[in-house]
Amino acid sequence: MQIHHHGDMTLSGYVAAVGEFDRRVRAVRSEQWHNATPCAEWDVRALVNHLVVEQLWAPLLLDGATVEDVGNRFDGDQLGDDPVTAWASAAAAAREAFAAPGALRRFVELSYGRRPAEGYCQEMTLDLTVHAWDLARGIQAAERLDEELVGDVLAFIEPQAGQLAGTGLFAPPIAVDDDANAQTRLLALLGRRV
Repeated sequence: MQIHHHGDMTLSGYVAAVGEFDRRVRAVRSEQWHNATPCAEWDVRALVNHLVVEQLWAPLLLDGATVEDVGNRFDGDQLGDDPVTAWASAAAAAREAFAAPGALRRFVELSYGRRPAEGYCQEMTLDLTVHAWDLARGIQAAERLDEELVGDVLAFIEPQAGQLAGTGLFAPPIAVDDDANAQTRLLALLGRRV
């Protein structure tokens, strides 16, 4: 029997979420970059840019940089003429940073304070997972997400659902039937109608 360290699970969840988002980024057709998404203020391109920026921050934060240190260097468009390559290189660098020996045992300085890197990684995983669905919907691609990943993210988020509502990061939760599957429950918690 393999004993899983917490960190291994955190990292494998993150890698799975990157994979889900990656598949949808690679499925965007040239005429779809300005399609609407379930995130009212973002079209497909802006949504992908948001996730690229999040990945670009990760190596610097894991290296000990503060939000002030990073400043505004990732403001504005980071996708340039080749959004897929911009995404792939940012995601590869972030994955490498999270996978570095001991990285998940560090602390990172986020906008709202000091946070264990493992928790930061889980938040990144949540964001990638939910936005993979948003992106799928924006480009009319397959919306089914990896079941194990969805279960892990749901377990991470459910206990914090109350606090989450107060952050304004996600739309208010939507009620679902008791027999709704994990993906529907996760999306509803984050204000998405399936």
